Amino acid sequence: MSRVAKSPIDIPSGVDIKQNGPELVVKGSKGELKLALNPLVELQVEGSQALVKPAKEDKDSWAMAGTFRSLINNMVVGVSNGFERKLELTGVGYRAQAKGNTLSLTLGFSHPVEYQMPAGVTAETPSQTEVILKSADKQLLGQVAANVRAFRPPEPYKGKGVRYSDERVLRKEAKKK
Repeated sequence: MSRVAKSPIDIPSGVDIKQNGPELVVKGSKGELKLALNPLVELQVEGSQALVKPAKEDKDSWAMAGTFRSLINNMVVGVSNGFERKLELTGVGYRAQAKGNTLSLTLGFSHPVEYQMPAGVTAETPSQTEVILKSADKQLLGQVAANVRAFRPPEPYKGKGVRYSDERVLRKEAKKK
């Protein structure tokens, strides 16, 4: 049995949860998120708490209830506080600049890389080597950060590339004669 599914989700003031059949809609100050509920899971909203329960008492239903409890909690936190991911550019001449909903990256290629931000994700560049991505959708934010990092992942010899701010790059020693 899932211990994650047994804990209730606290709903802060200003967040509204509505269930339209199999679809769940969570609204808050930072936006609106939608999720299709699995038939193995039931959601009960009582006052300022929501409880995710399995539809049947079997192993698969409990596992799915724990998964959907985490997804719904991430939606509630996202629409109330939002999520943030920081990226750092390490390397000579590596720069980033946010222009509207486009992120322009100079990563040592013969051309600048222009990345179009999807709807719901914003980019800020407090300095030329820092990128801060913000969104209410945790899954979309992680995917966008991974896409930006994939343009030039950090290499193990000099550590150049795009990395997460909390990422540690293991460095290798150069070949010796």
